[in-house]
Amino acid sequence: MHPDILDQFVRLGAATLIGMIIGLNRDLENKPTGVRTLGLVGLATALVTIGTLEFEPLKDHPDALSRVVQGLIQGILTGIGFIGAGAILRDRNTGSIHGLTTAASVWVTAAAGIICGLGNWPLVVTAVVVAMVLLISGRAIEAAVERCLGRASARRAAKQGVVEPPIPESNNDSHEKDDR
Repeated sequence: MHPDILDQFVRLGAATLIGMIIGLNRDLENKPTGVRTLGLVGLATALVTIGTLEFEPLKDHPDALSRVVQGLIQGILTGIGFIGAGAILRDRNTGSIHGLTTAASVWVTAAAGIICGLGNWPLVVTAVVVAMVLLISGRAIEAAVERCLGRASARRAAKQGVVEPPIPESNNDSHEKDDR
């Protein structure tokens, strides 16, 4: 196998695998994006990145290549924002917003795909580890912070149907005399 083909296969495979790993978390949480969707996001972003880097007419023009890669990254991340926006829903009855973490997962997968396409392995490994720690333990961390602060957020309370009891008013009538 030609070394360039092997390198491309590794970059595309890593981007796809990373998307699938993040997608598995979303599948396990019963979210709308999953292994296939995020695997394809990782693959597509790495594919476009590699295709741009390997575009023969740009290889002899580093300044032009740099500008094209910058535009590519901006375009991918903007476009992926629209896909992520499709995962965000507002409940008409409660007004609560759902899908923000899924949308962010799409965005992180795209960014990881770009970095795989660029071949920056230390950065992509670090980012994926941090993302997975956050996705797996994020709720527990949020709950611990709320416990430490001694209060539950209004968002969590509303989701759980918790209604805070009204503050009792002081009853000054028992201390006052009737002047009638």
